[in-house]
Amino acid sequence: PWAQTMAGAAHPSPDLVPEAQWDAIPLGAKWQIFAVISMLELWDECGGGGALPHYTKGRQPGKYPPFTLFRDNVHFVLDLYDPFGFNKNMSAETKERRLKAELNNGRLAQLAIFAFLCADKIPGSVPLLNGIAIPYAGDPMIPFEGQFSYF
Repeated sequence: PWAQTMAGAAHPSPDLVPEAQWDAIPLGAKWQIFAVISMLELWDECGGGGALPHYTKGRQPGKYPPFTLFRDNVHFVLDLYDPFGFNKNMSAETKERRLKAELNNGRLAQLAIFAFLCADKIPGSVPLLNGIAIPYAGDPMIPFEGQFSYF
């Protein structure tokens, strides 16, 4: 519905496989994605500006720090989990059950992504995805090779 870049370039075609769509994204857009992810990771590592202990120092796994310090000192931003406070009165048992489900869903999603990467690159490598995976001629692992450079 709108251009992807200020120059007016369109978004990658939905007809492309996901790996080819990533290849078609401009370098500046990739840097923006990388910057947002890096900032979220830094916020997590800092425990939300000290609001929560570091996850290696006793924080509950899967508990992302709120943006309270950022919201109070910089500008308004919603928290990633429960931004409208719908779950603040949830029982501890329900919170624990949902946390386990969320962590397991995340793990399953990671496995599924790599299964599709394998099936797209090596036909027949994941029998369950035969007939679903679309072959990809590029190299999806190029960011992890020694000759890859952002510059």
